[in-house]
Amino acid sequence: MCLKKLWVYLKEYKIESILAPLFKLLEVVFDLLVPVVVAKIIDIGIANNDHGYIVKMFLVLILMAAVGLSCSFTAQYFAARASVGCATNLRQAVFDHIQGFSFTELDTIGTDTLITRMTDDINQVQNGINMGLRLLLRSPFIVIGSMIMAFTINFKCALVFVVAIPLLFVGVIFIMLVSIPLFKKVQAALDRITGLTRENLTGVRVIRAFCREEESVNEFGKSNTELTRLNEFVGRISALLNPFTYVLINIATVILIARAGLQVNLGTMHQGQVVALYNYMAQMIVELIKLASLIITLNKAMACADRVAGVLDIRTTMHYPETPSAKADPSANEVEFDKVSFTYAGAGASSLSDISFSVKKGQTVGIIGGTGCGKSTLVSLISRFYDVTCGTVKLNGRNVKELTNQEIHDKVGIVQQRSVLFKGSIRDNMKWGNENASDSEIWDALKVAQAKEVVEGKDGQLDFMLEQNGKNLSGGQRQRLTIARALVKKPEILILDDSLSALDFATDAALRKALAGLEGETTTFLVSQRVAGIRQADKILVLDNGELAGSGTHDELMKSCEVYREIYFSQFPEDRAKYETGEM
Repeated sequence: MCLKKLWVYLKEYKIESILAPLFKLLEVVFDLLVPVVVAKIIDIGIANNDHGYIVKMFLVLILMAAVGLSCSFTAQYFAARASVGCATNLRQAVFDHIQGFSFTELDTIGTDTLITRMTDDINQVQNGINMGLRLLLRSPFIVIGSMIMAFTINFKCALVFVVAIPLLFVGVIFIMLVSIPLFKKVQAALDRITGLTRENLTGVRVIRAFCREEESVNEFGKSNTELTRLNEFVGRISALLNPFTYVLINIATVILIARAGLQVNLGTMHQGQVVALYNYMAQMIVELIKLASLIITLNKAMACADRVAGVLDIRTTMHYPETPSAKADPSANEVEFDKVSFTYAGAGASSLSDISFSVKKGQTVGIIGGTGCGKSTLVSLISRFYDVTCGTVKLNGRNVKELTNQEIHDKVGIVQQRSVLFKGSIRDNMKWGNENASDSEIWDALKVAQAKEVVEGKDGQLDFMLEQNGKNLSGGQRQRLTIARALVKKPEILILDDSLSALDFATDAALRKALAGLEGETTTFLVSQRVAGIRQADKILVLDNGELAGSGTHDELMKSCEVYREIYFSQFPEDRAKYETGEM
């Protein structure tokens, strides 16, 4: 992530971001003064056997250590405050940004990589900021400061620092440039591990039902081995920093002592000054080791920051107007499709082709067809989960693209194929449809959804706590509660996307009868595989390979639509003979 983007989330912590390195620099100043004080103790105190001077300078060293430690603690506090605050802002920004994605972006990116970027990647960024604020300036300042202090002691010996330092920085930068792309590959491999973990945990019952545990373990093991291999490879490259710095600094130290020893023999240098130069070289070794570790951390943070920035750079393909461009036309059709075609991003063929139909207010519409014919896709276009590729979808005579997000959500209630309930009480889940709903309104919705007896049988009834995804309920109970949640909303358009599949025939029939008796003019779309579930609908849409094969009532379709007849006879084979003999 470029610094400009990172600064946006750090700007609330500008003071902390300045104070943290500032206090670290103050600590560095005291660290750089220590060899000078030690040199004076040797050259003055010990050389002259002046115990008073030695004690005085020793107390100075203790005072400097105390002040330096205080500066270090203060820097750590400000760095932690800034890094944690930045990560919090960044994590919230990414989450908010993801909430604005359409289904197209979510399908394209994938939930596994989004989870990794929201958690591990941002944690790496936080760690990088923390370490960077504390050590990014400290280590170079120590290295450069050691060289400057060396010049104040002896010019010729300081030239060793002048040669060693550039060589060190060149090696460090080279290793950094090589390792950053590799860390991105490591995080991508972590995405795959996250995806496999999520898939295996959510599908554990299916895996065990088919005795596929060994295959799942092997598949995970291969991905885990690949992640390990990548980590080891990039680790070996990063590990070159330590031996590289050790070798170079030790060579420089040997040359330094040889030159300094010669200067002492010639009488142009004191022994304490040699010790000071050696201490500066030793400080460089320690700091370069820290810098090597810091660079590894920063490389990871930069690679992860780029991945997080990649999410923030994605712009949704779906935009809503701030205000509606026109008022609803009460006389217009409730829903109208005009030559609608749709293709999923990256798909080779259209999921829907040239679909046209209209639905009046209060009608019940059944949608049926073979698996993969586009039933769920069609109803997803009504609630604008996706934008059509061609054609127009209208609600009350207005293009759905001209409606605000809130208008669509207020108007349309949808129960999708997969029943999703959230951890919390039944009451809390029901209020997703209407946060101001009273208990009586919730009970009315539960009664229509045939879920009243289910809730009454639970401890605490509406206060009964559901586990994540409603795992402490059966499939049919979850479906009924999700239908009730949509009914609490009292939508003008109710879409049930194959959401009665887990219900027995008696409950299914009772639910459809209750839906037909709803007050007001609710337009209902029933997506179903069962002919019995849509037989009494005012209009039935028959889809075949993404095309509208027929439209009409049950009796009309039995006469005019071969696809519908085949579906009907596949479910009621005993009626085929009657149809062929004209008894139907």
